[in-house]
Amino acid sequence: MVCKRSAYDRYVRQHGMPRVIELLARDDVTVSRLRRADAHHQATVNETRDALEALGVKVSLRYRDTLEVPPDVDLVVTVGGDGTLLAVSHNVRDTPLVGVNSAPEDSVGFLCGTQMGHVKAHLQRILEGEAPRVKLARMAIFIDGQRVHGRVLNDALFTHPRPAYTSRYLVEHPSLEGSLQEQKSSGIWVSTAAGSTAAIRSAGGQPMALKSRQLQFVVREPYTLPEGPTMLTRGFVRPGERFGVLNKMREARIFVDGPRISFPVEMGQRVEFALSDEPLVLYGISQRATDARR
Repeated sequence: MVCKRSAYDRYVRQHGMPRVIELLARDDVTVSRLRRADAHHQATVNETRDALEALGVKVSLRYRDTLEVPPDVDLVVTVGGDGTLLAVSHNVRDTPLVGVNSAPEDSVGFLCGTQMGHVKAHLQRILEGEAPRVKLARMAIFIDGQRVHGRVLNDALFTHPRPAYTSRYLVEHPSLEGSLQEQKSSGIWVSTAAGSTAAIRSAGGQPMALKSRQLQFVVREPYTLPEGPTMLTRGFVRPGERFGVLNKMREARIFVDGPRISFPVEMGQRVEFALSDEPLVLYGISQRATDARR
């Protein structure tokens, strides 16, 4: 069982941030949800722990800060939202995972199988083998042929470390028939099916069926000249294919499933994105949710 720490817990209990405490004291609108979300989260942590113990499950509690997942567990339960589930998934190879949305009024939990108030019933269905589950494709990232990450569940962003700078690079894709295409933009999103309704959709991408094993890429804010050639700004990567980016910048980075994990890319290095050989087994995704991605 891996739990996040709420924003209130981190800002107030752990760090005692004066600015946040001041805003809370005067009921400022920017922090109006912190106490409610914290109360809901703490209640859900207790509900989940009690439900597991009542069902006769031996529980090992961890916090998202450490992201430790013991190797000998039969099920990983995350308590938080999609962000918590994403963070924990990087440390899960083939152990099934289920997410509990601890504050559904304040947190996105599309990938979470259940939420506060319904935890015990859902966990019981899992133990009885009746809960729906899906095998989600993950993405692998290579830099100069060396795999640097193989468990990307949502998406990756290749870009200049400073967002106001132009990203300069060359792309390679099967549709280019072996040639490289030079581009300038704000960077490139590459996503799995699970991440296709997140940032890449906001950038113009298409929602994909959750069970799809394809990847999708979208160029952010491409820079084009009226007389210039047509740019390859979006497309898909099938199993067995790789989408390549050759870096032309002095410095670049790849951000993985959010801002916490990133890798530096030097000038001249080639980054490749491909289907990973380590899918994630996730409990609780309904057929309705799966169909909604088609």
